[in-house]
Amino acid sequence: MSVIVKPLVTEKANAISEKFGNRYSFVVAKEADKGEIKKAVEELYNVKVVKVNTMIAPAKRKSRYTKAGVISGSVSSYKKAIVTLAEGEKIDFYSNI
Repeated sequence: MSVIVKPLVTEKANAISEKFGNRYSFVVAKEADKGEIKKAVEELYNVKVVKVNTMIAPAKRKSRYTKAGVISGSVSSYKKAIVTLAEGEKIDFYSNI
């Protein structure tokens, strides 16, 4: 099972990263706990993790109006982790682009 699904690159996540300098957000597996997330980030990015905060973003119902009528669906829920790194540590998500 893969613990880290993907890095979360949104405006809010980037604002947190710029404000604090050492916090990064990830979408993680719902079954993963804080210890597993810490270990996975340290192994994947070769950094020292100080703290992990997790939250579950709830599912949301979405609908939009089109020519064919109302289309409704839902956005599934996911677990998000905000990882705080040690001073001087850094992760570059854009190095492979």
